[in-house]
Amino acid sequence: QVQLVESGGGSVQAGGSLRLSCAASGHSNSRFCLGWFRQAPGKEREAVALIDNWRRTTYADSVKGRFTISQDNAKNTLNLQMNSLEPEDTAMYYCAAGTPFFTWPDYYCPTRESDYNYWGQGTQVTVSS
Repeated sequence: QVQLVESGGGSVQAGGSLRLSCAASGHSNSRFCLGWFRQAPGKEREAVALIDNWRRTTYADSVKGRFTISQDNAKNTLNLQMNSLEPEDTAMYYCAAGTPFFTWPDYYCPTRESDYNYWGQGTQVTVSS
């Protein structure tokens, strides 16, 4: 059973930075997708950043150039470095784990919430203007 526990959320002013971490345990698949999703009040949960077992990354257009996803194998953690934060980044952030899809000729990480089987409890990020 995969368990995910997020930490690192908080409140920051616009232009500031935060680093989220997700402690992962129990996953043993050689192919996997790990990612950060976020959900703002009244909005659907959306994929922010994804990383696969080959360390390929995918970012939402709204965070490209500002957020960086990384995986620390030694510590079994997934990190999200968030710079130049904007009020629009305010949301609950969730860590998620799933399995990549195969579409010839390659695997890719899905971006839909429903394609991920395991979720953390979430950590709140609030950015004030």
